[in-house]
Amino acid sequence: MTSPILHSVSAWLEADQIDRDSYTAVMRPWVSQAYAGGGPESPIHALERGECSDEQFEQQLAGQLVRLDGQPVPAAGLLGRMFAASALDQPMLGLIGAVRRAGLRTGLLSNSWGRGGYPRELFGDLFDAVVISSEVGMRKPEPGIFELAARLLELAPAECVFIDDVEANVVAAEAAGLVGVHHHDHAQTASQLSDLLGVTLT
Repeated sequence: MTSPILHSVSAWLEADQIDRDSYTAVMRPWVSQAYAGGGPESPIHALERGECSDEQFEQQLAGQLVRLDGQPVPAAGLLGRMFAASALDQPMLGLIGAVRRAGLRTGLLSNSWGRGGYPRELFGDLFDAVVISSEVGMRKPEPGIFELAARLLELAPAECVFIDDVEANVVAAEAAGLVGVHHHDHAQTASQLSDLLGVTLT
């Protein structure tokens, strides 16, 4: 639904003048732990499940980052600044609309990085069900969150197509019985959806 997270993060690092090596040093193991399965949990798990507050996560991350001038990174509002450059992906919003016009149900299944930032005013027109990780205490790629999304859509998992740009989430969804589509760009996803659903999505 949004522009790639790496674009937003890169813009934030530049705007806040954060040393990229310090960011990579902390986030690479956190992200690896978040999707490795069976290993130690990282602060990302707690944030996405709602087990810590935005402010606690911001303080933990900011405490391990440094600015190019050597000064500390302000913790307050860090998540907002991190995603300030994020923008809605209009072609993907159009694709969701086309799916709904074809008479099919749609849902949002999102790992939350912060309480704000969601265009909730659009949800009623876009989705029949919304599952946000911090609000349900589960996160992708945990099996239960896929099962919950299917249940809220009143569909069997095998009747659901799950789209995500993180391959580990797609693999987990398929293990839970859903049909997975690894998103790379709008054209590829639209083509795969059209084939899977047997409808023309325009």
